[in-house]
Amino acid sequence: MPGTNGRDIVDVTPYAGAVMAIIREVRARERVDADVLGAILRRYPRDGRSMFSKNLLVRTYRHLCETGQLEFDEQTLLRLQMKPTRTISGVAPVTVLTKPYPCPGKCIFCPTDVRMPKSYLPDEPGAMRAEQHGFDPYAQTKSRIDTFDGNGHATDKIELLVLGGTWSSYRRDYQEWFVRRCLDAMNGCDSSSLAEAQALNETARHRNVGLVIETRPDHVTPEEIRWLRRLGVTKVQMGAQSLDDRILELNKRGHTVEDTRQAMTLLRAAGFKVVLHWMPNLLGATPGGDLVDFQRLWDDEALRPDEIKIYPCSLLANAELYEYWLRGEYHPYADETLIDLIAACKLRVPRYCRINRVYRDIPAPNIVAGSTLSNMREIVRRAMQARGEHCECIRCREVRGRRIEDSALHFEDLDYTTRAGEEHFLAFNTPTGKLAGYARLSLPQEDIDLGIDEIRGAALIREVHVYGPALAIGDAMEGRAQHRGLGTQLLAEAERIAAGRGCRRMAVIAALGTREYYAKRGYVLDGTYMVKSIS
Repeated sequence: MPGTNGRDIVDVTPYAGAVMAIIREVRARERVDADVLGAILRRYPRDGRSMFSKNLLVRTYRHLCETGQLEFDEQTLLRLQMKPTRTISGVAPVTVLTKPYPCPGKCIFCPTDVRMPKSYLPDEPGAMRAEQHGFDPYAQTKSRIDTFDGNGHATDKIELLVLGGTWSSYRRDYQEWFVRRCLDAMNGCDSSSLAEAQALNETARHRNVGLVIETRPDHVTPEEIRWLRRLGVTKVQMGAQSLDDRILELNKRGHTVEDTRQAMTLLRAAGFKVVLHWMPNLLGATPGGDLVDFQRLWDDEALRPDEIKIYPCSLLANAELYEYWLRGEYHPYADETLIDLIAACKLRVPRYCRINRVYRDIPAPNIVAGSTLSNMREIVRRAMQARGEHCECIRCREVRGRRIEDSALHFEDLDYTTRAGEEHFLAFNTPTGKLAGYARLSLPQEDIDLGIDEIRGAALIREVHVYGPALAIGDAMEGRAQHRGLGTQLLAEAERIAAGRGCRRMAVIAALGTREYYAKRGYVLDGTYMVKSIS
């Protein structure tokens, strides 16, 4: 059965009869949502009184399939899952927080709580989980994997997101220990060094297919980049906040627009995926000025991020900005203004970029004034739909759970320039424009010296991503995008383009858990990159 991968099964035999009855009803229904499933579960209680938890329901279903009492059906599992969209983009995202630690920034909009890393609040869901586990990286990682696993999600491919303020400001021995312990939780065993944990993860049950950290533009240097690669980092989230030096200075951000431009150039030249954070409604900003500022992200060749998070500034009582508001010097945007602004921004995002968020999920009681619309993305989508508008970003075009036919897919090569070189966004799209998979190919400038010999003069694969529900490594499902050879085809096309530009080597910023994938396609490990000669 797909997705078991040697998973330990608890004794669920006492529940087999009730669960088989539940499965029959679930399969017989044309549509199953949370309300329908809840009604079915109430008719078949676990012990005559209490309802089945999703965790126990999924475990019992898996057991019945593994023992041959039921035939496995992917659609049934999706109907039983809790929050199936969590892994609909192809991987299981595991978010962990670092311990509270001083931040070099003095931003006036940032909350301060001694119990939390800088910019985080103790009642945010991720922060609450981290505090519950004492900010221990092993416990946080294992808990999230167990939760995904128990709710029926494939956990073979883990994207690890390390949050908690400015990662680069933490002591390096702490950083190394933190990453090692996260890997230990994925590997299911303790290691004596980071190198050992990394080697084990290449073939572990829960493989790391992406490691993400967040930092500031003024902390990105060639030396820092080499350190991040040693840790295994593949994606960097960076707070640009604004592309206007006047706004940055008013809000005491502590860096300049040129710092952001330079950091983007260095990170892209090293092959990293880059996520920029952008904040409308800062002190001194106006809706019209924000829209002009947002456009700079795409007009400036030094920027053009791969992904973006739009975080409208929230007014919090424990931030310095609160004092400006009390004096009447700061005015949060009204909901209608913010909705129109974000909708206008979404229309400007190119097809090679993914909008991860349009609103930070800060619990409403913390917000003193301004918008508390936690469902901002949905509200904006409906507003755009009513006006006949639609967003072309990656997230809005993901194939997600839709069925696809290989013969119907068409290939797209979207090329654009950056200060680091020539970019190619290679994609397979459905006839309706939905995105099944893509690769990011960079043909970098020769004059950017990062001190990394293994990528000197090489074309770079910065990302290969195939969409659809996360499937276990090696599994394939009829009509699903993953494990159908799309990634291999994208690699071949990238190699053809690079060779045509005179490149003789291709380097991939491969995460630990993807090294085996690239090795099967002719790549070998050189330093921290997977490298292949091309002709």
